[in-house]
Amino acid sequence: MSHSETLILDRAAIRRALTRISHEILEKNKGTEGLVLLGIPTGGDFLAAELVEIISGIEGVEIPYGVLDITLYRDDLSHKTIRPLRKTDLPFSPDDRRVVLVDEVLFTGRTIRAAMDALMDLGRPRNIQLAVLIDRGHRELPIRPDYVGRNVPTSLEEEVHVDFDGDHKPFAVRLLKP
Repeated sequence: MSHSETLILDRAAIRRALTRISHEILEKNKGTEGLVLLGIPTGGDFLAAELVEIISGIEGVEIPYGVLDITLYRDDLSHKTIRPLRKTDLPFSPDDRRVVLVDEVLFTGRTIRAAMDALMDLGRPRNIQLAVLIDRGHRELPIRPDYVGRNVPTSLEEEVHVDFDGDHKPFAVRLLKP
């Protein structure tokens, strides 16, 4: 089966989008006090690390971040290939923190619902915000991102892939059409 592929964002465009998202996070939260980032594997964790690096460069302070495995909270395990469990790495309590969940692509909203369920089992954040590199629409749940790198309207048959290099740095966002 033949696919056509379109480059949506290159490395420089991704960096610009992440820089803009970083500034928006800082503006909305009035700085870094009580702010933590949580990345969702397999890509949101790498993007969270990038956002932390950018925010640290802007503000001159290191903000806490971690990785939140949501595998056991998914409601679509019977419909998808089972992924191996990953380690949740939460070097802080989410209690009374402003938590920014980070994912690479927002589609149906089911991944984010699972992430919120997992997070609530770990503590009670002051609030939960959502940052995504790509929002492709097609929500099945009432979930809306607070920070978006790029809106990319797609059909249900199309796929969006974020590619990472060996150092886990994003270098391309591609749209694959059947």
